[in-house]
Amino acid sequence: MTDTTLMSEGMQTLINRFGIVDAGRFIYLMSKEPFDYTKFHHTLFEGMTLDELCEAASQASDEADRRSLRTG
Repeated sequence: MTDTTLMSEGMQTLINRFGIVDAGRFIYLMSKEPFDYTKFHHTLFEGMTLDELCEAASQASDEADRRSLRTG
């Protein structure tokens, strides 16, 4: 996936989930605060067992495959 496609699909996902105003607000909040991806990544999966993490990764992979087939 190209950077342009990722940005476009990511923004569309935010808009679909939060609406245009809150998607813009989310982008603003993410850009205004220093963001430590490593720290975020650790807290994102905090409390999950390895099995739960593997299942979530598998589901995300399956969904990505389905999206890829739809866009062909």
